[in-house]
Amino acid sequence: MPPDVALLTTLRSQARGVQPRTVALRRALHRRPELGLDLPHTRDAVVAALADLPLQVHLGRSVSSVVAVLEGARPGPTVLLRGDMDALPLAEDTGLAFASETDGAMHACGHDTHVAMLASAARVLAARRNDFAGRVLFMFQPGEEGFHGARYMIDEGLLDRTGPAGRPDAAYALHISATLPSGEVHVRPGPLMAAADAVTVTVRGRGGHASAPHDALDPLPAAAAMVGALQTAVTRRVSAHHPVVLTIARIVAGTTNNIIPETAFMEGTVRTLSETSRATVHDEIERVCRYIAMAHGCTAEVHIEPGYPVTVNDADAADRVGKLAHTVLGRDRVVTMDTPIMGAEDFSYVLAEVPGALAFLGGCPPNVHPGTAPPNHSNRVVFDEDAMASGVAVYAGLALDALAK
Repeated sequence: MPPDVALLTTLRSQARGVQPRTVALRRALHRRPELGLDLPHTRDAVVAALADLPLQVHLGRSVSSVVAVLEGARPGPTVLLRGDMDALPLAEDTGLAFASETDGAMHACGHDTHVAMLASAARVLAARRNDFAGRVLFMFQPGEEGFHGARYMIDEGLLDRTGPAGRPDAAYALHISATLPSGEVHVRPGPLMAAADAVTVTVRGRGGHASAPHDALDPLPAAAAMVGALQTAVTRRVSAHHPVVLTIARIVAGTTNNIIPETAFMEGTVRTLSETSRATVHDEIERVCRYIAMAHGCTAEVHIEPGYPVTVNDADAADRVGKLAHTVLGRDRVVTMDTPIMGAEDFSYVLAEVPGALAFLGGCPPNVHPGTAPPNHSNRVVFDEDAMASGVAVYAGLALDALAK
């Protein structure tokens, strides 16, 4: 039985009612960003924000995670809602009154807004415990920016039947974007974000004088040939219907202009949208680099470090997000995405085990065109705080929808 539409449509006003708290928490976190898996200040701020609510709170053992459980009025299933907490290693240049006070760290991906929205959604849902059966599992996660924080939490039992709230039946997350119109929700079924793996190649030759390359084995021509050949391999070995983005972003070799170096080092990333194309392109990188090195009389050491898996939205869950956002925010605030994006996200670990969906929440500042707004991960990115009320309403609505009477 679906939840009462009138019940859901009141969520926007309730989200606006807690907006001062949402903004205050977001700004406090923005001033003191923390990196990676150890976020003591952020963890303590989350615990304090939840302290007056009827929640069971659990702290991570190996990382600075916070898990909170809200029990409904009657027994029922469990829905998980996630907010990631970590910042990025760059210096802020926004001019905001609440700009980062930590040198070399900034909430440039909006995780401070995710935490604030999730904490306020917990407050809204705590006031409506009689409206649902089951429980809500709030996942406050460190280490999304390349540190596999979700995997640490899963390893600690987050999704286990004996975990803090039992095995979740559904899982949802929102991610704010400064280049989408404020308050819009963008979602799609199936692959939403790519797997991202790090590639390093060390080409080894024999050094010598620049005037006598025939007496050396120059690794640089081999490395240069690899860059072009890898792009050709992608277009000729992987179906055009399975996008792959392979970028060699850094090449390091040599010390001066008249010495042929012994080694050349390259690194980059490869992004894929299926495990099949992921395996294929890994094999191609290895093969192309080794044989091109051999053709130049050199050797190549290839290492591919697996990153996050493909983020795959369950079709029914993605449809539920769209319908829920339509009811809570309005039809004109919901966009079905035509294509995935090639960024990566470690909520993929959760969605690999629990049916659910991740959606994007527009946060472009007012009087700025989304096409020209500084994007996420820019040191100049600014998010519209008014969008957070929409995010709070959607988070709360997803829980109420999943735990309908």
